[in-house]
Amino acid sequence: MVFSLTQLNQMNQAEFGDALGAIFENTPSIAEAAWLARPFASIAELHQSMVDVVHQMSPDAQLDLIRAHPDLGSKAKMAEASVQEQSGAGLDRLSAEEFNQLQSLNQAYKDKFGFPFILAVKNHTKASILAAFQTRLSHSLEAEQQQALNQIFQITQLRLSEQVSEL
Repeated sequence: MVFSLTQLNQMNQAEFGDALGAIFENTPSIAEAAWLARPFASIAELHQSMVDVVHQMSPDAQLDLIRAHPDLGSKAKMAEASVQEQSGAGLDRLSAEEFNQLQSLNQAYKDKFGFPFILAVKNHTKASILAAFQTRLSHSLEAEQQQALNQIFQITQLRLSEQVSEL
């Protein structure tokens, strides 16, 4: 369902959390905390408020948020938005060889960093996703934690632009 900023600004905290709880991979507490910054004049302002909530979270809570995201190409249960995003990048139509390669990269990444590889796949192809895996596997833990959060912020910005209208 698409909500207008006017509708969101008029909601109580629980309604707001229900309306936007899926934006951050089914973590309504982020939306509920961002609600305190109402009224929002733009989608960008709303998103920044939600990003600010994440920045104020403890490192352990940020890691929990990162770990709430599914593996790319996974057949596991995931948020509907993740299903659609991965499908748009062709990750639901992998050959057996591509699936095995992606699973191997997912496991190598999790073994090294302790959380799933996160990428805003909307503007990616299977090939660019595999290339990003290879590049990012050479990063440090600290760099990848920041990269994961940055990717989450890109994903959530796209999700908000699809679920909220300025009017």
